[in-house]
Amino acid sequence: MDPRVSALRIATRESRLALTQSEMVSAALKGRYPDLDVPLVGMTTKGDRVLDRPLSQVGGKGLFVKELEVALEEGRADIAVHSMKDVPMEIPPQFELVTFGEREEPQDAFVSNRFDSMAALPRGAVVGTSSLRRECQLRALYPSLQFRALRGNVNTRLAKLDAGDYDAIILAVAGLKRLGFASRIRATLGETIPAIAQGILAIEFKRERGDIARLLEPFVHAPTSCAARAERALGLVVEGSCEVPVGAIAQVNGESLQLEGFIGLPDGTRIVRERAGGACRDAEAIGRALGEKLLAAGGREILRQLSRVAS
Repeated sequence: MDPRVSALRIATRESRLALTQSEMVSAALKGRYPDLDVPLVGMTTKGDRVLDRPLSQVGGKGLFVKELEVALEEGRADIAVHSMKDVPMEIPPQFELVTFGEREEPQDAFVSNRFDSMAALPRGAVVGTSSLRRECQLRALYPSLQFRALRGNVNTRLAKLDAGDYDAIILAVAGLKRLGFASRIRATLGETIPAIAQGILAIEFKRERGDIARLLEPFVHAPTSCAARAERALGLVVEGSCEVPVGAIAQVNGESLQLEGFIGLPDGTRIVRERAGGACRDAEAIGRALGEKLLAAGGREILRQLSRVAS
C-alpha cells in the first residue's frame, strides 16, 4: 500500500443497493490493506429524489453520478462507487473510471408472485420496468402485455409488486443477488440484451490521483475490464443513454471476446441487433466497429426518429 494513503473515503448513494455495493468495496479494500481507513460518505442524488417520472424525462443516468463527482472535486471524498451501467458513456476528463472485482451475472430477472416466466403472463398483464431498453425488447417479444413505469430502489419496487400494483417486474439479477433477494428471481431473461456494463462495479476518482490507481490495480479483473471497455465503446458510438433503447453484452473467453448489441425504438416496432468479435486487446475498437455496424444497419434512422419525437 502507498504509505501516503491512510484513508480512502467512499462517496456513495444512500440507497440500500448502493450502500451494500460500497460496503463490499470497503471490505475488499480493508481485507487487502488492513491499515487503510475506508469510511462511507453517503449522499442522495437527484436520480434518487425524482421518482415520479422516468429517468429519460429528467436527465438520464447521469443523475445518479453528478453529486458524487462534485464530492470528489471538492475533496469531500476520494473515490465514488457506481453500478457501471449508471455511468454516462463520457465522464469529465479530470476523472478516471476503473472496474472493481469480477462481474456479477449481467442478465435481467423476471420477478413475479404468481407467474413463472414472461411467457406465462396472460394477455393484458401489467409488467413494471424503469428501462426503455427492457421495454423495447419485451414489447417486441410480448406485444399483448402492458408495460408500466416503475421507479424507486429495489425494495420499493418489490413492495409495489407485493402490493399487487404489477403482475411482474423486471430487475437486474446483479442487484437482487447483492441485496440477498436471489430467491425472488423466477426466471432469467436470456432473450433480452442487458444494459451496457450491467453487473459491473466501477470506481471513479480524480485522474491526478495516481496513488489511488495503484491501490485499486489488484482489484481490476481482466475479463470484466475487457467487457466493460467493449460495451462502453459501443455505447459511445450509438449514444447509449436512458433516452435511447440500447444494450450490449460481451462474452470473454481468455483473451478473446464476442460482443452483441442492439438499438431499437421504445415501442419495440423496430430493433437492430448485430454481433462482432476479436481480441480483448482490441476491445474498444471492436465496440466502436459494432456501434458503427448497428448505425449502418438501421440504427441511424432509429436515432433520427427518436430525435424528431424529442423535438
